[in-house]
Amino acid sequence: MPETGTHDAIILERHGEIAVVRLNRPHQLNAFTNAMCYRLIEIFDETDADDEVRAVVITGTGRAFCAGADLAAGGDTFVLDDDPETGGAPADTGGQVSLRIYRSLKPVIAAINGPAAGVGVTMTLPADIRIASETAKFGFVFTRRGLVPEACSTWFLPRAVGISTAVEWTVGGKMVSAVEALERGLVRELVPADQVLERALDIARELVSGTSPVSAALTRQLMWRMLGASDPEVAHRAESIGIYVRGTADDVREGVDAFLEKREPKFPNRVTDGLPNLFE
Repeated sequence: MPETGTHDAIILERHGEIAVVRLNRPHQLNAFTNAMCYRLIEIFDETDADDEVRAVVITGTGRAFCAGADLAAGGDTFVLDDDPETGGAPADTGGQVSLRIYRSLKPVIAAINGPAAGVGVTMTLPADIRIASETAKFGFVFTRRGLVPEACSTWFLPRAVGISTAVEWTVGGKMVSAVEALERGLVRELVPADQVLERALDIARELVSGTSPVSAALTRQLMWRMLGASDPEVAHRAESIGIYVRGTADDVREGVDAFLEKREPKFPNRVTDGLPNLFE
């Protein structure tokens, strides 16, 4: 049985070296609250600080992944106080979650077990891999609520599906079927609802098997950061620093020796010992 720790609307489980984060308000279709935002940020701090965790899977309890923002306050749901420090607009809570996932030092897989709307879909965009239930739906419904997209989705979504599809879905406030999400590249694959989590765990294990945790963290950073690079020379500089600083690492000696000796590597370097800055 997995080890389990519970914190109100979020459940954190351990399945060996994979952490599973569950949105856990099934009777409210896992509608998102500010408390859930702050707890998710704490959880990603915890998984980054735990060298036994190699990857993170995020999913929902019940028939939905996340119905979006909790609308218990009705039309006042999105009325916000001024930022006490600046007097201006406060930081969007969905964006705080997306940025924390983006900064994760471990690979992140979204196991979308059912409908995902609003922040329920945009928070999955910084995940490295998304898989979904065959019956999932994705609601980019902001314009139908008089809002604009949030959770940094205007940066992430065009990079996932292209600008034309991103505009079509968001301007039109579209509810996207699982099949269309697959065809347009939002999700990697579709599976029966009762198999979504197990499939995500399988993918997570495949992703981290036989790899250096430090190299995986740095590679994830490189891939995401280079999406916004102005030209390939930026990538060349960052990669050159990476090769230089990792070239003398104990991980490299172990990786090469294990390959030559035809055995599984046991990488000694740890993420919690700190990562070199590749983006000077």
